[in-house]
Amino acid sequence: MESATFLAGQFLLAMPGIGDPRFDQAVIAICAHDAEGAMGIDIGAAFDGLTLHDMLRQVDIDPGAAPDVPVHRGGPVETRRGFVLHSRDWGGADTIDVAGRWALSATLDALRAIAEGRGPARWLVALGYAGWGPGQLDGEMTRHGWFNTPADDALLFDAAADERWERAFAGAGINPRLLVGEAGTA
Repeated sequence: MESATFLAGQFLLAMPGIGDPRFDQAVIAICAHDAEGAMGIDIGAAFDGLTLHDMLRQVDIDPGAAPDVPVHRGGPVETRRGFVLHSRDWGGADTIDVAGRWALSATLDALRAIAEGRGPARWLVALGYAGWGPGQLDGEMTRHGWFNTPADDALLFDAAADERWERAFAGAGINPRLLVGEAGTA
């Protein structure tokens, strides 16, 4: 399928009325998209009451130099698995490059490096991910539900989670308040 790699390194925005409450106002940073499927981290929402320091203490890492920031709801798959989406200036054994835009790590080494002040310059932490099987996301892109837009590092690393959805649409020249959740019929 020719379109199978076009989304890696981009944002996928959930349209109003997507039909799955787990993706209401989702902003998914697509990390992989190929013939085997797609995987991304939802950066559009954070857990209430769960911060990085809480998470670090749960895995016996001293928070040290790490700021106590919110942990993102990365998606509905493997919600106990942690991910660090970060700038490309740091890498560990499991780090993958995401379309030359940013990097993704999923081991405790990344968290230790952040806590010790020797990690990536820019990062966010998430639990869980969004995943699609072979061809599934391509099929979903042909129906109402998702809108893709180029990634913006400032939106990824500097904006608050609850502002990203609206700001991502605005960056694409769309006022999300004018979007409707249902299509009409003629």
